[in-house]
Amino acid sequence: MSVDVDGSRYVDDVEPRTLLVQHLRERLGKVGTVVGCDTSNCGSCTVLMGGAGEAPQSVKSCSVLAVQADGAGVTTIEGLAGPGGELHAVQQAFHELHALQCGYCTPGMIMSAVDLLRDNDDPSEEEIREGLSGNLCRCTGYQNIVRAVQKAAKSLREVVPA
Repeated sequence: MSVDVDGSRYVDDVEPRTLLVQHLRERLGKVGTVVGCDTSNCGSCTVLMGGAGEAPQSVKSCSVLAVQADGAGVTTIEGLAGPGGELHAVQQAFHELHALQCGYCTPGMIMSAVDLLRDNDDPSEEEIREGLSGNLCRCTGYQNIVRAVQKAAKSLREVVPA
């Protein structure tokens, strides 16, 4: 299979039953993509994936076979920051507003939030909660997570002219 992960092309032989999350972590060293539940309930393993000419969408990498990513582009939490290491607006907002506690769910929350904000640059609190509903956090009350997404949305709107 051939897959572009975080801007680098990887060509590898992959067993057909290998999950994308396993391939990312074990073969490519992308350990920021967390294995949480192995049942696609928690969303900790969320990455962005898209084929040629497609906008990347959030997917739970524990429910995708690695071979399904053949020819696709995948962005992990490690690839979200800019080329100079500057944090993505969502990462920065999560940091500034303390939108995490143990941090285990954070990569998946951030990747899902990036996908949400790509489709809706000014989501309501309800839309944010719905957009992140596939991601579970056992530590927070979600309020700082929602605030962080709102702040990131505002930051992204200010950068991109209307």
